[in-house]
Amino acid sequence: MKIADFENIIATDRLTLVDFFQPWCGPCRAIDPALERLALTMSHICTIIKLNTIERDHRVLIRRYNIVAIPSLLLFTRSELLCRLTGIVSYDRLLAVIRETQVVLEY
Repeated sequence: MKIADFENIIATDRLTLVDFFQPWCGPCRAIDPALERLALTMSHICTIIKLNTIERDHRVLIRRYNIVAIPSLLLFTRSELLCRLTGIVSYDRLLAVIRETQVVLEY
């Protein structure tokens, strides 16, 4: 994904969850089922993007958002970073964060 595409996606009014990962990372693979389930159940509210931190084009974003551990999940809307989660996160925790954020944004 190009930086401009990333910036256009996170600039929308929709929630965008960005997963910074590496393919060899065990914890990154462990959260994949939760992210896939979230994509199915919350697609009407949230866009999910996966960014492989090995890719050279993503280094700018890694520095910009201070990604020091993987997996790192960042939640955005209107280009604003709302939440950061690091490590293995359950589907229930992801769902709760999305719902809580949606409630706050609607208020």
